[in-house]
Amino acid sequence: MDGIQFIRTADGSNTLFHAGAGEYYHSMHGAVQESRHVFIESGLKYRQQQTGSALVSVLEIGFGTGLNFLLSAEYCQDNQILLQYSGIEPFPLSWEQIVKSGYQHYVSREIWDLFCKNYEDAIQKKVSVSPYIGWEIIHRKALDFETNAKFDVIYFDAFSEKSQPEMWTIQTLDHICRHLAENGVLVTYAVNGNLKRNLQSLGIRWEKIPGASGKREMLRATKSS
Repeated sequence: MDGIQFIRTADGSNTLFHAGAGEYYHSMHGAVQESRHVFIESGLKYRQQQTGSALVSVLEIGFGTGLNFLLSAEYCQDNQILLQYSGIEPFPLSWEQIVKSGYQHYVSREIWDLFCKNYEDAIQKKVSVSPYIGWEIIHRKALDFETNAKFDVIYFDAFSEKSQPEMWTIQTLDHICRHLAENGVLVTYAVNGNLKRNLQSLGIRWEKIPGASGKREMLRATKSS
């Protein structure tokens, strides 16, 4: 993919700038701290502690650099939780770009090596990264994704509404949330009026919670039974 370059963020971790979208993949206040706060702590860990289950399934909208997957895999491996992870990404980065991210400094050597070894295969099929982790990168647009599976957590990590308005429409949100399990949660870094109104019209309860460093708020939504 042309038009991207790595940028150092405030916490020392890297993100990418996408010239086409005119946006960074992660917060410039800190890529890793944002991912941990928004997706791991407020989504994965929150949901797993609610259920106490030894199995959790995650659907990510916007796989990008793989940072959210890496931190999710690390958390689940450390806590002996079985993780089934599906990341939707219509424009996957190349392996050569992925390995330049510098994210090996934020996860164990084992997780990083398994990630690099299986990345290209995961674009083609579901792979078992370890006894605890199953992973696939779905190489298509969100509206083209179909499955009978239901997910405990959805990471909604698309570019902003300004850059990708089609990702924030009621049509797209309805399609995505159909894959959310009962009492499952959707988390995203954004809090905007259209998102709140669209979720409410779909019958999905949302709440504003404290955001990652540099952002006052984020949104967590729950699909009630």
